[in-house]
Amino acid sequence: MKNCIIASTSTIHGSQPLEYLQETLVELYNNCDEILFIPYARPGGISHDEYTIGINNIFKKINKKIVSIHMFDNPNEAFGNVQGIYTGGGNTFLLVDQLYRNQVIESLRKAIQSGIPYLGTSAGSNICGLTMQTTNDMPIVYPSSFKTLGLVPFNINPHYLDPDPKSTHKGETRETRIKEFHRLNPQPVIGLREGSWLEVKHEEIILKGSLSARIFEQNKAPYEIDPGTSLSQLN
Repeated sequence: MKNCIIASTSTIHGSQPLEYLQETLVELYNNCDEILFIPYARPGGISHDEYTIGINNIFKKINKKIVSIHMFDNPNEAFGNVQGIYTGGGNTFLLVDQLYRNQVIESLRKAIQSGIPYLGTSAGSNICGLTMQTTNDMPIVYPSSFKTLGLVPFNINPHYLDPDPKSTHKGETRETRIKEFHRLNPQPVIGLREGSWLEVKHEEIILKGSLSARIFEQNKAPYEIDPGTSLSQLN
């Protein structure tokens, strides 16, 4: 019953936040008047209120109202009559910590599994994988578990960057770090480039956008897949 958009980022160069996804979001939230926003990732350390106000202004453009989970005395009550859900970007460690600390990760999973339309961007897409261990974020807090929603049978690396042959930087590339992950962990990882997203309908997972994605599997050479490719069998 899943109906999800799992996007690498909320904003691509030269556009306003979520502008590149606007038509997709109109379709995703077609039957929703109100969207439950989860602001726990707090990009740049902004407050929940600041984050919610900014997102509400964006969703007004498609005639949707935002209500944030932090406004509820009991966060689980937010899922009682939920119509649609959006989890924004920021720090994945903080997001996962707050989902567990507020005891809402199971409520979130069940709502999405029941067919409630879901959008995740950046950190909000990271939590759609099996674990959050392929995030790019600093561990500013220590969540009780790295296990996440498991909406797709692999891990996600949002904001995936290819090595720059002109760069003088000698540190690890994203590909190197994912190879390190695969020394100890078996699940595949999809490197989602900016402006790309996964469309999940029931059990079908399709790469969307104009760019290819890079797929990493344990003990295999990385490879590219084109937009329109199904990832449903990747596990």
